Amino acid sequence: MIKDIVSFLTGSARIAVKGNRAFYAWIAFLGLICLWGLAAWWNQFHNGLITTNMRDQVSWAFYIGNFTFLVGVAAAAVMLVIPAYIYNWKPIKEIAIFGELLAVSAIVMSMLFVFVDVGRPDRVWQLMPIIGTPNLPSSLLGWDVMVLNGYLLLNLLIVLHLLYTGFHRRPYSRRFVVPLLLFSIPAAVGIHTVTAFVYAGTAARPFWNSAILAPRFLASAFCSGPAILLILFQILQRTTTIKIKDEAIWKIAELMAYAMFLNLFLFGAEIFREYYSNTQHLIHTQYLYSGVHGHDALVPYAWASLTCSVVAFLLFLIPATRKNLVTLNLGCVLIFAGVYIEKGMALVIPGMTPDTLGEFYEYVPTLSEVRVGAGIFAVGFLVFTLLCKMAIPILQDPVSSKSA
Repeated sequence: MIKDIVSFLTGSARIAVKGNRAFYAWIAFLGLICLWGLAAWWNQFHNGLITTNMRDQVSWAFYIGNFTFLVGVAAAAVMLVIPAYIYNWKPIKEIAIFGELLAVSAIVMSMLFVFVDVGRPDRVWQLMPIIGTPNLPSSLLGWDVMVLNGYLLLNLLIVLHLLYTGFHRRPYSRRFVVPLLLFSIPAAVGIHTVTAFVYAGTAARPFWNSAILAPRFLASAFCSGPAILLILFQILQRTTTIKIKDEAIWKIAELMAYAMFLNLFLFGAEIFREYYSNTQHLIHTQYLYSGVHGHDALVPYAWASLTCSVVAFLLFLIPATRKNLVTLNLGCVLIFAGVYIEKGMALVIPGMTPDTLGEFYEYVPTLSEVRVGAGIFAVGFLVFTLLCKMAIPILQDPVSSKSA
């Protein structure tokens, strides 16, 4: 047993780092971005969060927006698990492992964004159960840490088992993997629901006090995650010998159209409530979409996000454009951009602007924040790349494919 584990670790490491010039160039590029971001974070660590543009008025900003977005990307793995293991649809079942790999990478990135947002990262261990004081069950932040770590562990168990058995040319244990995959469905819903509750439970921020915030989070997540996977599948088709059926790509795109419709419908319901009730809390939505008293920094972002989402929905709704690679990829880029803005600048900032005293602070991320964010995304892409590098031989292995 120990010998098998050691051979798996050493052998998979060799597989992960072996490649052509393009592969090494990609790894080197990601490494440089990581170092660029690390240098910016080191400066932030020594000088404090004053190096960012966050202030008392806007204490959640670029980092937390990225965290929220990436939790949704991680939750989107269920878009492959449900048709693969609930409906036993073979074209998607053959590639469902990539959803788990994406979930692992996204959770790693989301946790790193929380880490860099904390003013005293040396005290993050206090949020951990048993060794720290997470203040459960009253703390929503404590619950968020619990579910994110649990979801990461769950997906790591699935991925490592599949990689381990595939490396040793053995069929995976269905008794072990399938229950975990099925449990990952409510777990994925849970991680993004708890994240939404962190916002909705903040009583002093009326912009977030909505009962449909969690469904909106889930609907948008089921668009952005698969958008990344659809582009990945096309890259794999061109750079490896893996055969990904067109039916799988078309079906994922169709499911994304339904999810985007639900997202836009919930958005419309929220807009109706805000403007029809016309209470004093409408000022946050007005600041986002039309500006207030000359403060309109977010208006272009808000309308760009909405435009991207609507156009992408139409491209995925129409079968002709959904099955055309050019418009399919355009729709993926638009969905990614629309949801990224919606869960970042268009969610966090207007929730805190104006602040509880009515003051407007126009937040714009600094170059330091952008560098740190780029470094974290580079870490995530690096993790995802190396995991895919190890997973591809498994999908090409006849023993593994028989067990599927």
